[in-house]
Amino acid sequence: MKENLIKAVTVIQKRKAFRKYIMLMKKTYNVLREYVLMSSQEGPYFEDFKVGQKFKSKIGRTVTETDNIWFTLLTNNSNQIHFNKDYTERVFSGDPFKGRLVVNGFLTLAIVAGLLVEETSQNGFMLGIENVKFLHPVFPGDTIYAEAEVIETRESKSRPGFGIVRIRTYGYNQNGEKVIEFDRVFMVRKRGAMWTGEKAEKKT
Repeated sequence: MKENLIKAVTVIQKRKAFRKYIMLMKKTYNVLREYVLMSSQEGPYFEDFKVGQKFKSKIGRTVTETDNIWFTLLTNNSNQIHFNKDYTERVFSGDPFKGRLVVNGFLTLAIVAGLLVEETSQNGFMLGIENVKFLHPVFPGDTIYAEAEVIETRESKSRPGFGIVRIRTYGYNQNGEKVIEFDRVFMVRKRGAMWTGEKAEKKT
């Protein structure tokens, strides 16, 4: 009798704990959902962009050795400079490599672009990346920061309610050394506009 009572109490306690966990998950989901909705409503929208306007990432991103190796293997990049330290120590022992693994350039590009999404393209989508220059190698343990300047804006001729923005983007390491630069082009909606998939009618 006593054992059955203990089992019953244990089951009840587990159910209560599970309900609390579910409630906590729901609250967390609602908070995150509200944050995303508020961020989206805050912009920036096409009307907010002006040529010469500058942006700076609010945070930095430290690149780990795991980040680099996983990204390189996931993208089927067979260059050993990204994942074989024995190889880099033997073949790339001089400056600036000093036998260190080098972070995959496309990972660096993705991080620099991502660091500025909140300030630039979160209300749109990317159209292209141009004029990419890798200026200094990035190594595991480096922390990356991003800056950008608007160099062109124009309304979309084919998509009503949207505009196209081009930004010159720069990535820096923790020492202030410029490691990458590129132009990012994205389409972004105007205030109140929604994507319908319809194209503007051509004038005859």
